[in-house]
Amino acid sequence: MSAVSLTEEPAPLSQRQILVVFTGLMLVLLLAALDSTIVGTALPTIVGEMGGITGLAWVATAYLLAQTVVTPLYGKLGDLYGRKGVVQFAVVLFLIGSALCGMSRSMTQLIIFRAIQGLGGGGLMVTTQAVVGDIVPPRDRGRYQGMFGAVFGVAAVLGPLVGGWLTKNWSWRWIFYVNLPFGLLALVVLALTLPPGNKRIKHTIDYAGAVLFATALCALVLVSDLAGTTLAWNSPVVFGLLALAGGALLAFIQVEKRAVEPLIPLRLFADRSFCVAITVGAIVGFTLFGTVTYLPVFLQIVKGSTPTASGIQILPLMGGILTTSIISGQVVSRTGRYKMFPVLGTAIMTIALFLLSQMTQATSVGTASLIFLFLGFGLGMVIQVLVVATQNSVPYRDLGVATSGTILFRLMGGSLGTAVLGTIFADRLHTNLERVLPAGMSAEQFSTNLTPEMFQQLPEAARTAYAQAFSASFSTVFVVGAAVAVFGWLISCMLPQLPLRQKVQTTLSEEIAAPFESSDNTVTAGPQLGPESTS
Repeated sequence: MSAVSLTEEPAPLSQRQILVVFTGLMLVLLLAALDSTIVGTALPTIVGEMGGITGLAWVATAYLLAQTVVTPLYGKLGDLYGRKGVVQFAVVLFLIGSALCGMSRSMTQLIIFRAIQGLGGGGLMVTTQAVVGDIVPPRDRGRYQGMFGAVFGVAAVLGPLVGGWLTKNWSWRWIFYVNLPFGLLALVVLALTLPPGNKRIKHTIDYAGAVLFATALCALVLVSDLAGTTLAWNSPVVFGLLALAGGALLAFIQVEKRAVEPLIPLRLFADRSFCVAITVGAIVGFTLFGTVTYLPVFLQIVKGSTPTASGIQILPLMGGILTTSIISGQVVSRTGRYKMFPVLGTAIMTIALFLLSQMTQATSVGTASLIFLFLGFGLGMVIQVLVVATQNSVPYRDLGVATSGTILFRLMGGSLGTAVLGTIFADRLHTNLERVLPAGMSAEQFSTNLTPEMFQQLPEAARTAYAQAFSASFSTVFVVGAAVAVFGWLISCMLPQLPLRQKVQTTLSEEIAAPFESSDNTVTAGPQLGPESTS
């Protein structure tokens, strides 16, 4: 007969201690956020120095693939062994990868080292947000998650500017080396301030589940990255990858049913807040990465802006995200009400994406910037609030893996959105070019990878027609994004409004009593008597 061995609830931290810990967490999160924005500006220079244009896409894909695969694993390891050691390991691995990337001597080396960097990067966002769940009660968590959203806004602004400056004045290698001092500082702060995790007893790692889940994710990410671009959607390789992903996923579900400590507990999918959060998160990722990726290209091709000017013109988008992330976090902490923000945010996203679909060559830069700001307002209300809702709903033992789930599905949605909308754009561009090009010219004479510099060298008639076709193709992309966002709004309306817990961790008696205290508008979890609590 097994006995129940309860873990001690961590002593609450003072507001001053939380702020000190949070400083280190924000430094860690800044590393991950900057890495996703600072590298892009240096890619043309890297290709010019190393060659290997065919491997250019894999510089980003290798990082994304590695990051996505380990995201749920970091969440589970944090639940089992405590967040402190796991986040420190992730930072160290990320810094090792950064240093190796800076020392790369070939495109192949850079791709491999970017994968190593991604293995560490996968733990940065997940573990830092889970740490907030460890030290901050759900009622106060909104303001801190809102500040995390602000970090992403700052990184989105600083990344391209810093990356361009370092590449021009020093070397592209410094976009990786710059991570080292910030990472070392974050390690020192976390080592001195972050409390150790609760003691756990007798762990069993779900290796089979980890391998199967990684296989399914790798296949899906490869499909989303390659299908419609490098490979046709109906190619045997794509069908093979889809079959591999489906088979691995079915096997993963069977393994998780029998695992002592599953990588992703299937009981989470019985929690309505978790299911709504991951679904809306995937839709936000689909629309965010799938449509916002094209905004600089639209400004440069259709409006004739320079790369620097297009970056400045998109700043209102980041400003909107920054503003509503902070405001929504403060309101959630003060009122305890969070459901209204995903509902309102997805509605604003839908309207903003539809307005983007109406932009043409005649649209002024000021009008476009106002629409970008409006879209940013919507995004800022959704991303971090979903994390708060999830962490408040799930049992404490699942906090890390539930947090990683919300991030994982957002990443997967982003990969799928970029691939699907990219394919739609390429198809519509070919059709629209055939319709508007002057007599004697065909769409086959143009490349969908036409750069702004190449565009300016075209004859005036061809340039005008190409800009018109580009604008019409972007309109289709944004219409599809708006349609997907409508579905996100419908799903967000299903998010239950639960009372925000006043403590970081509920007691055993409270969890046993929870099912008997539920109301019509409340979704509760059963007792936390999982394998990690028994001996």
